[in-house]
Parts: sequence; C-alpha cells; structure tokens
Amino acid sequence: MKKEYLNVILADPDEGNLILLKNILQEFKIQVKIKVFSDGKVLMDHLKANAVTPEVLFMNYILPLKSSLQCMHEIKSDRRFDPMTTIVYSGNLSAEEEEEEIFINGINVFMKKPDNYRDMKKKVTDIISITWQYHTSGLNKNNFIMKV
Repeated sequence: MKKEYLNVILADPDEGNLILLKNILQEFKIQVKIKVFSDGKVLMDHLKANAVTPEVLFMNYILPLKSSLQCMHEIKSDRRFDPMTTIVYSGNLSAEEEEEEIFINGINVFMKKPDNYRDMKKKVTDIISITWQYHTSGLNKNNFIMKV
C-alpha cells in the first residue's frame, strides 16, 4: 500500500507557533493530517494510547508538564515509535551542549526557529521532503539526523 499522506503531530505551548506550522504544512502538495498538543504530558498520553504512530513529530524544545527531552526518552524506549521522525525546534538555545544533548536523546532533526515566515517555510519544507522520501522509499531512518 502506497502512503498518500503524512500524519504529523505538533507540540508547542505557543499558539502562534502552532498556527504558523499548521499553515506551512497545509500548503504542501503532500497531504498532511495534523494533530496539535500544547504540553508534553498530553502529547505522550496521546502517543501511548493511539494505535497509529505519526510519521512526523515537531516539538518545541520548551514544553510544559513534560519537557521535550523527557518525551524523547519515553519515545525512544518504545519500539512502536522507531519509524517516527522527531524534530525539536527552538528560537534560542543557549549552548552547543544543549544541541548535542538533543541528538544524544534520539532527536532526528534540530531546527533553529527562524524569525520570519519565508525561512521557516523553507526549513519545514526541507524537513518534510526528506521525511517523505524516507517513508516512501523504505530507507532506514535510524541513522537519520539533521540540523537546519
């Protein structure tokens, strides 16, 4: 069966970021089904309870109730989520050590959030294009990491 759409989850406490990402994702030629969460606890409750694993998870680095790194620890400990591409984004990480910690915790993509729509759209488009290639070609995503 050929996949004709991507299931995408967005996790961010900032409504503006969620609207921005949803608008960008809805402009793609690839059909995207989007679910939105504002904190890490509800996100993880949903992932654990849902039979369908999304192909893509975008998480703000700063999440209330359960941090993005705590979420990643739980995601990486559950084999059901191995096919999922995980993206953490932030507009202001203070040190390279934090970026390194993100990758050590199993994140596939770290995205420095740009301050304008055009650059954000370019980064999200690049990430989704590569993710789509992995999901439609059967490539092994376990070694996939990217920084944009």
